[in-house]
Amino acid sequence: MSSLNVVLPDGSQQSVAAGTRPIDVAKSISPRLASDAIVARVNGDLYDLTRPLEGDARLEILTTKNPESLQVYRHSTAHLLAAAVLELFPKTKLGIGPPTESGFYYDFQRDAKFTPEDLEKIEARMRELQAKNLPFERKLTPKPAGLEKYRDDWMKHELIEERAGDIFSEYTLGPDFIDFCRGPHVPSTEKLKAFKLLSIAGAYWKGNEKNPQLQRIYGTAFFTQKDLDEYLHRLEEAKKRDHRKLGQELDLFSIQELAGPGLIFFHPKGAIVRKQLEDWMRDAYLKRGYSLVYTPHVMRHDLWKTSGHANFYSQNMFTPMELDDGEYQLKPMNCPGHILIYRDRLRSYRDLPVRLGELGTVYRYERSGTMHGLLRVRGFTQDDAHIFCTPEQIEDEIVNCLDFAKDTLNTFGFTDYKAEISTWDGGASGKYDGGPEDWGLAEGALRKACERLAIEAPVIPDEAAFYGPKIDIKLVDAIGRLWQLSTVQFDTFLPRRFELEYVAEDGKKHRPLMVHRALYGSIERFFGILLEHYAGAFPVWLAPVQAAVLPITDRQNAYAAEVRQKLKEAGFRVELDDRSEKVNAKIREAQLQKIPYMLVVGGREAESGKVSVRNRKHGDQGAVPVEEFISRLSQMNSEKSLQE
Repeated sequence: MSSLNVVLPDGSQQSVAAGTRPIDVAKSISPRLASDAIVARVNGDLYDLTRPLEGDARLEILTTKNPESLQVYRHSTAHLLAAAVLELFPKTKLGIGPPTESGFYYDFQRDAKFTPEDLEKIEARMRELQAKNLPFERKLTPKPAGLEKYRDDWMKHELIEERAGDIFSEYTLGPDFIDFCRGPHVPSTEKLKAFKLLSIAGAYWKGNEKNPQLQRIYGTAFFTQKDLDEYLHRLEEAKKRDHRKLGQELDLFSIQELAGPGLIFFHPKGAIVRKQLEDWMRDAYLKRGYSLVYTPHVMRHDLWKTSGHANFYSQNMFTPMELDDGEYQLKPMNCPGHILIYRDRLRSYRDLPVRLGELGTVYRYERSGTMHGLLRVRGFTQDDAHIFCTPEQIEDEIVNCLDFAKDTLNTFGFTDYKAEISTWDGGASGKYDGGPEDWGLAEGALRKACERLAIEAPVIPDEAAFYGPKIDIKLVDAIGRLWQLSTVQFDTFLPRRFELEYVAEDGKKHRPLMVHRALYGSIERFFGILLEHYAGAFPVWLAPVQAAVLPITDRQNAYAAEVRQKLKEAGFRVELDDRSEKVNAKIREAQLQKIPYMLVVGGREAESGKVSVRNRKHGDQGAVPVEEFISRLSQMNSEKSLQE
């Protein structure tokens, strides 16, 4: 019998018989490793533990400690879901069932709608199947035979036509379930111990609204019940913090059906919060050497042909509008407008860097099923800036952008974040502009900038913008969720397309480099993230109403009005609740509106010129003179304090 050479991660080698499986190697190393194993990596590819080795191999046994294992575990749980659905509803057609960042889903076509009660039945059947310790077994099928077998199953037939090689893999789960799938999977359902079905939603086949609509069942799975319970607790907390719910309860914003989806109406209180965000950013621009600019919302379509957006980005742009002098386009980006301002006159190297900043509203076509409150919209305002500089300045400018991003995060109470460098695919797809020299220069500058600030930033291939690589910063919120926020992008593409120039020290004209950066991402998205992070209880300096004056009886209304006036004259946002209600009811209403301070005034306060201060988090804080409270609030405002 022939033998194979297996090289393990520590460099040691084993000679094994042909047909040996990764699980057999794991058992030979230790029973504990075999017990903990989820999947194998063979010559860089993920393999089922029970799939025979086909030749000499570098082999790594992956356990629950490896991130890839959780994806395999969740994908296997998606198959378990599909098997349970087919047992309960045999006429159902199967779509796809991939793992996701937080769990898994499976798409189904079925005449009747799934109900919450069905979800309970499906999960119960999944547990019954799991308890049977059913094996996941890989089968190889010739493509013609597969197409014949699935001729009445249009989704699987289509997937096999598009994705299958001459021989493709299917996976069985017990005697009755089989599915076209590349795998890999866990060895058996015995491994799948902690899972939960979460919700039902509609989804178009392949995400295209022109295709049939399917039903999608979402679920999640973890290696331990403890991890699952913690995740479900976070989900419950996230529901309480849902910015759409809080936005309505606190009267901050709305989306009006008559106007259309994905278009945000900021109400007076929400507009106050937005103003604080905008004012802080504009002030920070000026302090950091940016010039403020404003550009039109609509420009000739020819501009977007020159910029390349009409070619590379057209699927995200609204249809051009025909006017008497040609086609015009709602802007999806601010960068071409800033480029035109730079290009309006010839610059010297002494003028560079030129930093142009704008809170500019852009419009992007999002499909109707993809929009989500403030987080994904069709019209939004970016804190957009573009920096035009020399090659010698580029690294410093990127460092300054990253420092600005960190300052932004810290100001608004985010101390934990992650960074990633997104790069191109080496030119394989043709969807990126430029060549290896441009991309090498750009990626090198981003890496060096991260190193200078001691920012760890793993490289994510094939996630760059079409014109250059970028650094994405993702913040971690109060309940541990990651949110994409700041982006710093390098660009040699647009300066070339617009033939930008500056006069260098040698007296000759050279082409500048360009940096795109947005730190909030968008005002709308950042507003939504802040709303969920603070569960609606904004820091005092951001709060739409900073204090409410609450007279105990009607006899104190006149004094309460004087207090309100003093606070307003000092520049604070304050309300007077002089309804003929009990003061406890007024306090309860102020608490529901998440107002930071309640100033209760009765007879003693009116006589002494004081207010009895009540904080929304810490309760009663005693009576103080009005001037003392004003001084305290002034300091919190000026320091942008996050404490109360």
